Amino acid sequence: MDSHMMINESLLNTTNFAEFDNSIDCCGDYNLDSVPASGCYNQYDDSPCEMNPRQNTSSTYAGVSRIPRGAARPRQGPSPRQGLSPRNYSFVPVFHERTSKEDDTLLTDNLWKLARKTGTLNLANKGMARVPERLYDINEADADSKKANLEKLSINEADAWWNQMPLNNLDLSSNSLTNLSPKIENLITLTVLQLHDNALVELPPQIGKLEKLVRLNLSHNKLKELPPDLYSLPELRHLNISHNEFVELSPDISNLHMLEFLDAGNNNISSLPGGIGFLVRLTALLLANNHIKELPSDIVYMRSLQKLDLIKNDLIGLPEDMGLLRKLQCLYIQHNDIKELPSFEGNEMLNELHASNNYIEQVPKQLCANLPHLKIFDLRDNKIKQLPDEICLMRNLNRLDVTNNSISVLPVTLSSLAHLISLQVDGNPIKTIRRDILQCGTARILKTLQDRAQTKDRVGGGAEDLPCSSSAAGSDQSMQQQLPANMTDNSYQQHNCAQPPFRHCHCRCQCQHFMHPEQLCGFYYQQFPEKYEQGQQQQQQHHQQHLDQFQFGQASQYSPQQQQLLYREPYGGHYMDNYSAMPETQMDAYNPYNRCVVQPRWVYKLRHTRTLAVNSQGLSDVPAHIFKVASEEKVHVVDFARNQLSTLPKGLQHMSNLVTELVLAHNVINCVPPFISQFTRITLLNLSNNLIKDLPQEFGLLNTLRELNIANNRFQALPNGLYELQGLEILVASGNQIKALNVAGLQNLPRLNTLDLRDNNIEYIPPILGNLTNITHLELVGNPFRQPRHQILMKGTDTIMSYLRDRIPT
Repeated sequence: MDSHMMINESLLNTTNFAEFDNSIDCCGDYNLDSVPASGCYNQYDDSPCEMNPRQNTSSTYAGVSRIPRGAARPRQGPSPRQGLSPRNYSFVPVFHERTSKEDDTLLTDNLWKLARKTGTLNLANKGMARVPERLYDINEADADSKKANLEKLSINEADAWWNQMPLNNLDLSSNSLTNLSPKIENLITLTVLQLHDNALVELPPQIGKLEKLVRLNLSHNKLKELPPDLYSLPELRHLNISHNEFVELSPDISNLHMLEFLDAGNNNISSLPGGIGFLVRLTALLLANNHIKELPSDIVYMRSLQKLDLIKNDLIGLPEDMGLLRKLQCLYIQHNDIKELPSFEGNEMLNELHASNNYIEQVPKQLCANLPHLKIFDLRDNKIKQLPDEICLMRNLNRLDVTNNSISVLPVTLSSLAHLISLQVDGNPIKTIRRDILQCGTARILKTLQDRAQTKDRVGGGAEDLPCSSSAAGSDQSMQQQLPANMTDNSYQQHNCAQPPFRHCHCRCQCQHFMHPEQLCGFYYQQFPEKYEQGQQQQQQHHQQHLDQFQFGQASQYSPQQQQLLYREPYGGHYMDNYSAMPETQMDAYNPYNRCVVQPRWVYKLRHTRTLAVNSQGLSDVPAHIFKVASEEKVHVVDFARNQLSTLPKGLQHMSNLVTELVLAHNVINCVPPFISQFTRITLLNLSNNLIKDLPQEFGLLNTLRELNIANNRFQALPNGLYELQGLEILVASGNQIKALNVAGLQNLPRLNTLDLRDNNIEYIPPILGNLTNITHLELVGNPFRQPRHQILMKGTDTIMSYLRDRIPT
């Protein structure tokens, strides 16, 4: 017999092989590498094992040969719990049921005093199976405090019971709680209760007595329903019941009138209760990962709703009157069974629309016109065969993802989207653009489409080349039908003074408007000089005709503004006009824009979208009357990106009390005039990619400004006026020449949460910057400082701020 398999006879006399097996296992299942140098202890009698793990396994100790690692283990005998009582058995299991005494010790005196001093108690991640009983009496004055005499109080008056705060914030998350005691009603001062990541199967009805409760987190438990008393909480604003086992929501949820946030995602909910529309204060409704097939009709009554998350449900469609959700900003409907998108008429504030992984076959043309502020449009993994030319109406589009569809042709109108920085078209059978161009990315694709659009304009492309219509005949009729009855479009009617039909203007600016044959732009002059001169003469004669009528006593048919216009000289062969005062029969005789004739459709578009967007036109100035018209139409978004403006147009002052978003990116602006301080409603200002070195001191008067983008300019320091913007939340100043940080100034911005200072000349990061806990997103890459190192920067804002705080001198 092999010496390694020999067994000492003394061990054969033991009760059974189980003890022998355990005596070997005590050293780590034959793994000598895991045995400590001092040996191990027997599992039964705590006596040291005689084996020395540092010796050769073939050596024997106490008459036992060590069994090699690959040998078969002796057969396990019956366990001690099956009737055998081993000697001196003192085995303590690793996992055992916690006792109430163990849980009570977790609420130490230090935590108790801290909670009574700050009103906050954190018992998260303590492994508790029960809430310490002492906790429910924390708002009561303890005996020591009541018995304290005046001498003690004078020494440590802060510990006096009348100077202590009632408990308002309780965190019991990440424990093993299965239920709560009804004594929870004693904590009537609670405003925040965190119970997520436990094993709760029910809640006591007494939780409805917490009338001051504002925030309740019950996510990641095993709840199937909530007690009816909970729905009577009068101040509850934030409720999270995600990752539970709900199959339905109680109709009583509509009684939570103050509710602003509801997360019921990752449950088994198949339908929403009627009456949920009564939650009129709700701003965020998260229902991801459920089995909802349709939305109730009254969901559109949530007039304050800003975010709606319906990812991974069973939806087959959306309500047609989604437009009633006028404050909706983000809509997530990925991974559903939706075949058709509504027109979203009225959702003018929608910024993000995520509709990937559905069965959508087309993008409605009306949708493009109704979403002027859309920035992110995600349509990947659908059944779309064609993008409409009207997609050019989404002037603010930043990201368009149509990956994995069936699109064969990209519309050239995509090139007119001045803010489009990400265009994803992979997985489509596109045949009109070479594969190598598609692989070069967004900029190359848009450049190719732009070149094709200009080529078609120069050669006078056919009807199919019109920038925003798939066919001339069909477009004329369909677009005319879209206009309201009281807003006729002369570009599709016979004119009283000039009978020739209208045609499209094929000029470099791609203005997408219509004009008379005799009113042609300067580019047309280069191609057909004779026709251009003839058109100019006809236009002057037309103007002289109206002037004669005015001079011969027929001025009553003209408004004062029109009377003034009749004495105005032509501007480059075209006439400037206030369209809101001009009769429709005379509009085409005047030109309110110095490059193309703008028809009443232009005014209608301003009224409909509340947006004045003129991009990539090479403008060096904008006539003041353009802003007057926009002001009369209540326009609140002005976008003149990608032009040649050297300063802010003076006419902007006419809209100072209307503009909420002003975009002047990608110009040659070198100074910002002081009248910028007159914009009393502005929330977003984009001055990126210009030549600006400083901002006026009056800039600090913009109290409503929330987002400022001054990236890629020539700032050597953040302007002083910027530190007075109390409402500023996002500051993007990357790509400048900033050399130092004024942390004292940044401390004056209490709402600042995003600070982007990439690619500057900052040589030193003050550690005190780590104390600005309101900053949740900090970008510092691309600066010459040595600390923090690049590895720290790559770990995110929390790591950077923690690193800086650790280096604050004490």
